[in-house]
Amino acid sequence: MILGRKLPGKTMKFLLFIFVGVHLLPLASGKAIHGNGTSQRTFQEIKEEIAHYGDVAKAIINFTVYGKGQNRSYERLALLVDTVGPRLSGSKSLEKAIEIMQQNLQGDGLENVHLEPVKIPHWERGEESAVMLEPRIHKMAILGLGSSIGTPPGGITAEVLVVTSFDELQRRGPDAEGKIVVYNQPYTNYSAAVQYRMEGAVEAAKVGALASLIRSVASFSIYSPHTGIQEYQNGVPKIPTACITVEDAEMMSRMASRGNRIVIQLKMGAKSYPDADSFNTVAEITGSKYPEQVVLVSGHLDSWDVGQGALDDGGGAFISWEALSVIKDLGLRPKRTLRLVLWTAEEQGGVGSSQYYQLHKANSSNYSLVMESDLGTFLPSGLKFTGSNSARIIMEEVMSLLQPINITQVLKAGDGTDINFWIQDGVPGASLLDDLYKYFSFHHSHGDTMTVMDPKQMNLAAAVWAVVSYVVADLEEMLPRS
Repeated sequence: MILGRKLPGKTMKFLLFIFVGVHLLPLASGKAIHGNGTSQRTFQEIKEEIAHYGDVAKAIINFTVYGKGQNRSYERLALLVDTVGPRLSGSKSLEKAIEIMQQNLQGDGLENVHLEPVKIPHWERGEESAVMLEPRIHKMAILGLGSSIGTPPGGITAEVLVVTSFDELQRRGPDAEGKIVVYNQPYTNYSAAVQYRMEGAVEAAKVGALASLIRSVASFSIYSPHTGIQEYQNGVPKIPTACITVEDAEMMSRMASRGNRIVIQLKMGAKSYPDADSFNTVAEITGSKYPEQVVLVSGHLDSWDVGQGALDDGGGAFISWEALSVIKDLGLRPKRTLRLVLWTAEEQGGVGSSQYYQLHKANSSNYSLVMESDLGTFLPSGLKFTGSNSARIIMEEVMSLLQPINITQVLKAGDGTDINFWIQDGVPGASLLDDLYKYFSFHHSHGDTMTVMDPKQMNLAAAVWAVVSYVVADLEEMLPRS
């Protein structure tokens, strides 16, 4: 419906035939077929069905980009992050944000608004500092890594060993004992560099290091350290670990190459506490024909304890809310239930979403699509998608409805920390893709504030999210699986 009126759709046909040269998709009413189906529809039929959503897509785009919904997701986000600030797992500010969001979703008129309880990690960084004592005095900017232990009260003062890779660390292992290992790994892409943040402390501890300092995993730096989670390993001593700026990592690498002796005093007050109570926040638009079937739209509400958590992942959470908000405001009600989930404790490794999956996995066959926005809400370049070839062809047609704003690409790898559980279970998954260079310039840093966000770009991201989620939820058939 547009403003309360339902647009005419093509009458669904269920045919059993083979037509040479026409792609056949195995589907049955309201269900995705696994294995041998007894009913098949041609791609042409499905293409024609999707084409009938052209006016609906235009209405969503106009409302979100140019109409009453213009800048709404940006303004809503700004109000939350300016009021609450960053929202670290286990913190009072995260639980305050969850409470506010429950009230917001209820006030917005969404259905079945509720909180689902989970247990989440509680870690606090405390006071922290790093000072280079030799070859000169230099106070360094650092951010301790999530789950790191602290130093003794007097800190750790030790000589530095600079390496550029785990391989180099292994070769120079005997030189690392009793020292602080500094990693100056090159940044080629996030997935390659982040292993040093995740595993740097463990690898350094294996060769007898007292602590590790890791070059921030960032595409660009203006002397800004970037935090994030790290993981210890059973049987390996736990040592303090933090990220330093790109600039300091490169400077110490140059100093070491000249033969300078580098000494650092590191102090960290980091501490872990017992798991805390928290909640995943849920709201819905109940499906009109297949209410038990679900298209899930999501982002995470938690953040790190620096900046405002606007980029990561306030933007993703709020365009997900906006998608349901726009659909409701236009008087649309899809055949399947649209479910919004705002995850908690994503930054600690998808803790909230893992517990949601355990609670709901028995119904995984009823999930048509799981969507997660956690790569920024700048100008979208397309939709990343993981699913069967048949489902991909359908998604390409759905994305063609976004031609008015020239965002139509369907790319590979639609995974995300919070939806990977479902994707591994065979559910198709989608994530929003935009400017990753800009995203990782501010990600997990003090620079993650509303100043980074652009209301016009958020409007476009919200339009993509709303069109895709609504059309997939309203198609007569679920997306086909392998």
